[in-house]
Amino acid sequence: MSGEFRSGFAGLIGRPNAGKSTLLNRLVGQKVAIMSAKPQTTRNKILGVLTGAAYQIVFLDTPGLHKPHHQLGEYMVTVARNTLDEVDVVLYVVDAAEEPGAGEKYIIAQLQAVAVPVILVLNKMDLVAGPTLVQREEFFRARLDVAAVRAVSALDGTNLDTLPELIVSYLPPGPQYYPPEMVTDQPEKFVMAELIREKVLQTTREEVPHAVAVVVAEIVARPNGYLYVDAVIYVERDSQKGIIIGAGGQRLKEIGGQARREIESLLGSKIFLNLRVRVKKNWRRQELTLRQLGYDRRLIQ
Repeated sequence: MSGEFRSGFAGLIGRPNAGKSTLLNRLVGQKVAIMSAKPQTTRNKILGVLTGAAYQIVFLDTPGLHKPHHQLGEYMVTVARNTLDEVDVVLYVVDAAEEPGAGEKYIIAQLQAVAVPVILVLNKMDLVAGPTLVQREEFFRARLDVAAVRAVSALDGTNLDTLPELIVSYLPPGPQYYPPEMVTDQPEKFVMAELIREKVLQTTREEVPHAVAVVVAEIVARPNGYLYVDAVIYVERDSQKGIIIGAGGQRLKEIGGQARREIESLLGSKIFLNLRVRVKKNWRRQELTLRQLGYDRRLIQ
């Protein structure tokens, strides 16, 4: 690699729950994408920036590629597919602990038409024996022309120290797109809403799957130095509303406490977080409601 500054865009593609968001957060050194054991946690394209002395990598984390079952699912898949046309290199993130199946073959078919280099990232190597990793690599190499392969653990950081250098080797000479201290371009309201949604997913476990959206309605600086944050949690059914609120409001209080602490840590300031829960019936299947909640396919096509 020459001494000139290199920069470009790297798209993270893979099945739901392959660990793309965990990988992104680990690479940029800060939480910019929410994480959950539930598939399809990421709904929008999340931008993360990693700047070194001679390079800048702009990562685009996408929703997992999957067969959509509702309007929200179609929006997510459109976001992921469009990213393939915007990047200089693709990081195909695979859960190496899982036997490749129809889902991986579907993504391979999408990537076969991609004109840019594809780096295969075999994630979760901490859960896989060496011979199995070799089998996984052979499976993907037999079906896809990959530029390079790297086995990593996004969870504990194994083998991630040299991954940026590998990515940069496929980037062209270019400018520094963002200031060196910047790690994401997501607006404050979006980041807050995503952190709240993460706590809902983690706290409710399997009881409330993905029928949850969060909108931060208002942020106001108070004279006492606190930020007043008013946020609305939307669900699809009254029963889901009851689950999130919990007996005597305890679960909503727990969600709010966890979200408040993480937002305060991220912003470096005290906040007062007011959470409300509302029902928008079948919002994932309604185009107009999706637009109102920030998932507008017209903006990405």
